[in-house]
Amino acid sequence: MTGKVDWDADQYLRFEDERTRPSLDLIQRVRLADPRRCIDLGCGPGNSTELVAARFPGAVVEGLDSSPDMIEKARRRLPQLSFTLANLDEWSADDRYDLVFANAVLQWLPDHAALFARLARALRRGGALAVQMPNNLAEPSHVSMDEAAAEGPWAGRLVNARGSKAVIGSFSDYRRWLMQAGCEVEIWQTTYVHALAGHDAIVAWFMSTGLKPYIDPLPAGEREAFLARYREKIAAAYPVEPDGKVLLRFPRLFILAVRS
Repeated sequence: MTGKVDWDADQYLRFEDERTRPSLDLIQRVRLADPRRCIDLGCGPGNSTELVAARFPGAVVEGLDSSPDMIEKARRRLPQLSFTLANLDEWSADDRYDLVFANAVLQWLPDHAALFARLARALRRGGALAVQMPNNLAEPSHVSMDEAAAEGPWAGRLVNARGSKAVIGSFSDYRRWLMQAGCEVEIWQTTYVHALAGHDAIVAWFMSTGLKPYIDPLPAGEREAFLARYREKIAAAYPVEPDGKVLLRFPRLFILAVRS
């Protein structure tokens, strides 16, 4: 992961199975004959890096993340691999890779036209850039964040938080940018539906990711008040199923580009 705040690995891992599923779907679509060098950008606590290493056991696999907590957890989980603490927006490859894997991280960075061209340049010929990004800014889970941020006494302090994630480009944008970078491109989108244990579980899901820019600037009392208001909006937007679960829709955009 990237950004100016540190990320809570323990909170993130509360939903490890659900968060790992898109990484698994993505890595299974990567077809490389004998990759020698792979990197997992925004590796988090290492759950996605573990999939890359298992998929290509003969490769040297690295992980990179801007969060000290995430890097610590990744190193404990996979002590045989190399993990680097660095900001992805400042990272440049010191050599070419066979696989650049970026799961749920690039949505935090601006200027995707330049970003994707830079990542394509990090590939060897025949190498693959495999990307997954949440494409859920129009979902109630995220619209409610901005609404809650604008309504309370904290509104002035949360101006920067509103719209803090980069706007995801269109399918055409990513195809065009990567073709211009010399890649063959495959794009698809999947909407995952997670049956969670009530509205508090939706709040808990986003506490380690999307809500971080909103709650980190607030003192404890206002933080609780903000989360209560956000939960009210979530409860109105997500009906309870007969078994007590709530269904969290989560669209995700997948991009697989192979450098010619």
